[in-house]
Amino acid sequence: MRILHTSDWHLGQHFMGKTRQAEHAAFIGWLVGQVESHAVDAVIVAGDVFDTGAPPSYARERYNQAVVALHASGAQLVVLGGNHDSVATLGESRALLACLTTHVVPGVCDDIDQQIMVLPARDGSPGAILCAIPFVRPRDVLQSAAGQSAEDKQLALQAAIQGHYLAVYQKAVERRNALGLPLPIVATGHLTTVGASASESVREIYVGALEAFPTASFPPADYIALGHIHRPQHVGGLAHIRYCGSPIALSFDEARQQKEVLLVDLDENGLRGVTPLAVPCFQPMASISGNLDALASAIAQVAQSGTESLPVWLEVTVTEDDYLADLPGRIQSLCAGLPIELLRVRRGGKGAAARLRTAAGVALDELSTAEVFAHRLSLETIDEVMAQQLAALHRDIVSERSGESA
Repeated sequence: MRILHTSDWHLGQHFMGKTRQAEHAAFIGWLVGQVESHAVDAVIVAGDVFDTGAPPSYARERYNQAVVALHASGAQLVVLGGNHDSVATLGESRALLACLTTHVVPGVCDDIDQQIMVLPARDGSPGAILCAIPFVRPRDVLQSAAGQSAEDKQLALQAAIQGHYLAVYQKAVERRNALGLPLPIVATGHLTTVGASASESVREIYVGALEAFPTASFPPADYIALGHIHRPQHVGGLAHIRYCGSPIALSFDEARQQKEVLLVDLDENGLRGVTPLAVPCFQPMASISGNLDALASAIAQVAQSGTESLPVWLEVTVTEDDYLADLPGRIQSLCAGLPIELLRVRRGGKGAAARLRTAAGVALDELSTAEVFAHRLSLETIDEVMAQQLAALHRDIVSERSGESA
């Protein structure tokens, strides 16, 4: 049995005003080619098919095109809902897509038998049993109780998710026993696990309740295909619990990652091996930092990976000259004539907020506006004329706000 594990497509994402339509189209075309060339039996999308709960029409169209193309390739498709996906939106076409060998599980089902399916090999014979577990929302598995502490809620949610995994896994074992075949069991998930390395585009799921799910709480499935974390990685050093990561960089801190999907081979003895398939870069992106002198050469080097038709999307963090008022213009001039689209200029500073807290010896919310301004100003090396101008500006602002309050 051969499975292709992918996740976190985020169809419909806009990145700083830039659409990802061309990248997603190129990725899906590449993915279908991999399914065909590697004779994949089933494709699992482990959550976050869409970037929002109400995806634009072109994102839905791209999703439908992927379903049709993968059906034509001869592979079974399984789509799990993620925290970005709307259960209603993903589930609305569930019955229709079932006619195209696509099994959609948008959310936790009332009848967990609907989360168990036998994945067929290309010859139609049973190849594996799937525990199709999407993103588990707290309301799906847990009822809040009065008087619970934050720690109590965290432990209760963790236990509830673990209980759901165990219940689905036991159903899978029962199905295997009923078939009388030594089939491997595959589970899915869309969550953060203990020790997983995230990126800035990953949204916190269980705010204030559950930071990460322990790997020891997963059932003993032969392979666990996870989504939500955009960096491809093993979990807890275990070869059979994997994040495949997102197929395209969804934030600048992912720009240097080699994106991949995972080719998973299983047989009656369990997991035989996992082969990463490197996803081509369909849109060059780069994030660089330094002072203006260093940035000039860095920008020239980055430009080498771009073309006139496909310029590099660039983020620049200025670390020493961040006080300059015309900073964006200076950076833009360094990019002039090069195959680069400058999307963001950040002022790196010197950890001003942290230094301010240290210098003041108190939390920022304990200081008045004037005290914050005075402390912050004292941390900068500026000439006397500019200091006087800034002080005058601050007095004007404070005076204007006082007048509005009156």
